[in-house]
Amino acid sequence: MAHNQPPRQVRRQAPRRRSYSRPAPRRRNWFRRSALAASALLFALLGWAVIARHFAPSSNTTLSRFDAIIVLGYPADADGNPSPTQLARVTEAVHEYERGVAPRLILTGGAAHNRFIEARVMEKTAHAQGIPESAIFVEPEATDTIQNACYSVRIMNAHGWRSAEVVSSASHLPRAGLIFNRLPFEWRTHAAPPLAPESPAHHTVAASVETLKTLRYLIWARWADHCEP
Repeated sequence: MAHNQPPRQVRRQAPRRRSYSRPAPRRRNWFRRSALAASALLFALLGWAVIARHFAPSSNTTLSRFDAIIVLGYPADADGNPSPTQLARVTEAVHEYERGVAPRLILTGGAAHNRFIEARVMEKTAHAQGIPESAIFVEPEATDTIQNACYSVRIMNAHGWRSAEVVSSASHLPRAGLIFNRLPFEWRTHAAPPLAPESPAHHTVAASVETLKTLRYLIWARWADHCEP
């Protein structure tokens, strides 16, 4: 006769805790070093652009009279009227024309940022300020400063002109100087003062944008966007 056996006790296993693996110290160090290296490279490149702007040439001649005044383009407003910066550049070029710096204007700039051709808007502005049509030459195709320079020199070569004063905003001129310095003619830059006082924030933004554009020119555009006048 079988003896009654006590029921077996089933041991319940405690639920296993999930273990989360932490990144290996070497991997964390690799990410940290990569971030530091990238930051150092960025600061070095920006420093290069700042130094290049500081030492950018403003002329390659001692001439005080020129064959032409080149006015570098800037976008018109959304209605096709001259923007304040564009108006300031044309107005200063007109003043230089009236001072006898050069007997003609070359207005350069295409429809780079909206549907209005910058040179055409500047042409109307210069004519309204008293410049005769015979003294205005329009370059309506350029979409950046390299093309502004190249296409303007093509106009000069076609007429046998060998020197020019380049008018633009002060923040733009260092980069323009780097570009024009590679072209075979005599030139100097001339800053167009703003028509109204500008805030320090505006100067900071303009300088920052031009520093980035200068960096782009130094590391890429001067080779990729090379133009033969």
